[in-house]
Amino acid sequence: MRIAIDVMGGDHAPDAILAGSLDAVPLLGEGDQLVLVGDSGAISQALQAKGLAGDARVEIEATTEIITMDESPVTALRGKPDSSIVRLAELGKRSAGDKHCDVIISAGNTGAFVAAAQMAMRRLPGVNRPGIAVTMPTFSGPLIVCDVGANPEPKPHHLHQYGQMASVYAAKVAAVAEPRVALLSIGGEESKGNALVRESVKLMRADDSINYVGFIEGRDLFANRADVVITEGFTGNVVIKLCEGLAAGLFKTIGYEIQQLDSGLVERFGGIVKTIYKKHDYHEFGGAPLLGANGVCLICHGSSEARTITAAIRGAITYAKLGVNDAITETLAKFAPAPEGAA
Repeated sequence: MRIAIDVMGGDHAPDAILAGSLDAVPLLGEGDQLVLVGDSGAISQALQAKGLAGDARVEIEATTEIITMDESPVTALRGKPDSSIVRLAELGKRSAGDKHCDVIISAGNTGAFVAAAQMAMRRLPGVNRPGIAVTMPTFSGPLIVCDVGANPEPKPHHLHQYGQMASVYAAKVAAVAEPRVALLSIGGEESKGNALVRESVKLMRADDSINYVGFIEGRDLFANRADVVITEGFTGNVVIKLCEGLAAGLFKTIGYEIQQLDSGLVERFGGIVKTIYKKHDYHEFGGAPLLGANGVCLICHGSSEARTITAAIRGAITYAKLGVNDAITETLAKFAPAPEGAA
């Protein structure tokens, strides 16, 4: 298995990305290889410092341009053909020959990465629009939310496919038997919501491959009402960032209050908080897959640290070995494709 990583993408690139990638070398199996995409000088220096210079398990794919986090995806892709994101996507193409990589990972500009991956790798058979699936930790177990940014203006059949693909993902990777699928809306009654969700309900209910359980409100995301929550990319992105900010604020507040206690209680409760924080730390989850892409494409948080990248590589290996894409293709093949021109 060949795993390509965008070394130049992310708020802490290239140092954190390189550190996390090289920490993952011991995770590689026989014949596996990491392909580090980016500035050859920085990569060579990191390999030398880690004692991995000349190691056959690591390959350098040199690029000369960087797409920054604030650039327009379309403009950047056209204007920077030798950027790490563009080269990364090209490596993910099935037609890349000996350079083909089974997995591509980036913490860079999400819009540019999604666009580049779709243009280069294309879609799995039967997929209309890929969607990003994020795993959110809850007290009752993992919650899969899809889409969180790839498709901000979907059609009902896109949300239906997200339900199909995210169900497969939850069953395969999160080991959830018969995942409960819900549509995010402004009320539990199916008379509520906009036209998009009301039309999507009809498709969900008619699909035996989806264990559809109805609408879900934002306040019930952590109440064990569903294992998979489907929404459009705009709302999904707002939801996960709101949850990140809320979690950070709560832990900061709790930490402050604990520091006001006597030393014995600080030690006792401080340890409990650290344990809880680790279970809810997005760095531990690595990356979010772009479900529906014709390959394994993982999108990492822009503020990824070294351990985030290591976790993403570990998760990507699992994703590929579990055959998630094959299972998605088999599921979609059982249903009629969307009407011509509806993609």
